[in-house]
Amino acid sequence: MSKFQGSDQYVATPDLMLAVNAAITLQRPLLVKGEPGTGKTMLAEEVAAALKMPLLQWHIKSTTKAQQGLYEYDAVSRLRDSQLAGADGAEKVRDIRNYIVKGVLWQAFTSEQPVALLIDEIDKADIEFPNDLLRELDRMEFYVYETRELVQARHRPVVFITSNNEKDLPDAFLRRCFFHYIKFPDADTMRAIVDVHFPGLKKELLGAALKNFYDVRNLPGLKKKPSTSELLDWLKLLVAEDIPAAALHSQDEKVAVPPLVGALLKNEQDVTLFEKLVFMQRHNR
Repeated sequence: MSKFQGSDQYVATPDLMLAVNAAITLQRPLLVKGEPGTGKTMLAEEVAAALKMPLLQWHIKSTTKAQQGLYEYDAVSRLRDSQLAGADGAEKVRDIRNYIVKGVLWQAFTSEQPVALLIDEIDKADIEFPNDLLRELDRMEFYVYETRELVQARHRPVVFITSNNEKDLPDAFLRRCFFHYIKFPDADTMRAIVDVHFPGLKKELLGAALKNFYDVRNLPGLKKKPSTSELLDWLKLLVAEDIPAAALHSQDEKVAVPPLVGALLKNEQDVTLFEKLVFMQRHNR
């Protein structure tokens, strides 16, 4: 399998590319942690595209069970069909395989070609969820009791697992993964990221926007720090509304926060906190 060397649409640091390739070499899931909005999900998309592999995505919710990734037996539909079906439908009801709904892992295991598999935000699920997948991810097989068949992977998928650190994952699960933490981008890396999305952005506007962004992000006591994706949303608005760079560092005391800062600050406490900081900085000059 080819090595991941980055892409035109995703700025991957050398240590991140090394982590991806290490996971592929070890044939272990790559567990990626980091703040929301740092590109964890996009990483799987870009690696799959770069390696020319189909991508299957399993987005985890608080109610998701591990079994759903394997398969589900739709007993309710079978019962309904048995009550309503005539002679023509009886054959369908007798074959239980017609009521087995294949999950994402089943699809990945039986794909004709190697695929990339994204298990997104695994920490949203119950604490037992990761442990319930240990055997399947380790052995690349599972048993379907209803049909008495063993489903084995034709090709080992490249597995990406993302976590926002909302809860700790079991040690037994962590032991089977290669781990990488995506650090929040520094200013130089952020400029490279912005350049991918806004290649023609004026340097003066970019400089002023980045200064404002990091001023907001580094504010002590902030409940929710703005992410990379929120910076990109804000820049998109600044460009669309043709906001000049001068508006981002106005000396007018009536201007408490930069224009359209609602793309960065998402609650009233953080807006108030930033307003106080701006006022105090100007008052002390």
